[in-house]
Amino acid sequence: MTVLRTPEERFANLPGFDFEPHYLEIDGGEVGPLRMHYLDEGPADGPVVALVHGEPTWSFMFRDSIGPLVSAGFRTVVPDLVGFGRSDKPAEIGDYSYERHVAWLKDFFGILQVQDVVLVGHDWGGLLGLRLLTEVEGLVRAYVATNHGYPTGDLPANEALSQWQEFAASSPVFEIGSIVDNACTTDLAEEVVAAYDAPFPDDTFKAGTRAFPRLIPVTPDDPSSDAVRRSREVLGQWQGRFLTVYGEQDPIAGPADAMFQQLVPGAAGMPHARLAGAGHNMPEDAGETLGELVARFAGDRS
Repeated sequence: MTVLRTPEERFANLPGFDFEPHYLEIDGGEVGPLRMHYLDEGPADGPVVALVHGEPTWSFMFRDSIGPLVSAGFRTVVPDLVGFGRSDKPAEIGDYSYERHVAWLKDFFGILQVQDVVLVGHDWGGLLGLRLLTEVEGLVRAYVATNHGYPTGDLPANEALSQWQEFAASSPVFEIGSIVDNACTTDLAEEVVAAYDAPFPDDTFKAGTRAFPRLIPVTPDDPSSDAVRRSREVLGQWQGRFLTVYGEQDPIAGPADAMFQQLVPGAAGMPHARLAGAGHNMPEDAGETLGELVARFAGDRS
């Protein structure tokens, strides 16, 4: 199997992203060993907050959220998923599956040897993060959902999701920076759009970004439907603290915060937030606000 690695010079002088890169090697299974990149900011012995990005972004999206967390004393870990950012990129769409992404992320956190993490999942980072919460004992003590659902495939995809899946599968042009920009309420500067394009020198690097939309369970017999159903059953009894922070202007995952608030016992009484000026890519539209909200939430152990 072919695995691509974005040249380091692609990441030079990115706006607001003066963070030291860190790398570790995970077991990629049939794909072979894979190098994952992550940010690791704040005190090494501090309580851990982990921010997990979605599709088609990378750790760059959380650049404005990191400062408030570090200032509050948290060790802030931000991985790039396999196929994204500075992490290795298997070159074939078929190299990616929901279950492989779960396994890769489990291995990542296992190598870091962290526990009692406050995990923040955005978009696909949530579909993966909730699997870790419900399947890896002791890893997650509290969770923050940001603009993602948790579909089992028992309900059909809404129109916005169906259009996105069709576009990712068939469009001859797949410009990552423009895709991110279109899901923001903020009018992104050219250099920010370019930063989202940076991990992908050409289309051969984009297999992971093309794959993710089709991996969302949208039929009852999807390969991962049973795993998500089991995970949702665990969430339905989870007493850990569970917060939702959603950009209100989101046609894909906008209503999902209410679903989580009803599903998870630990969501009762939490200071859930809806940010009126933010869209699906809320960490880009309101990153500093997100960091402040997560810091307050993570610091409250009541």
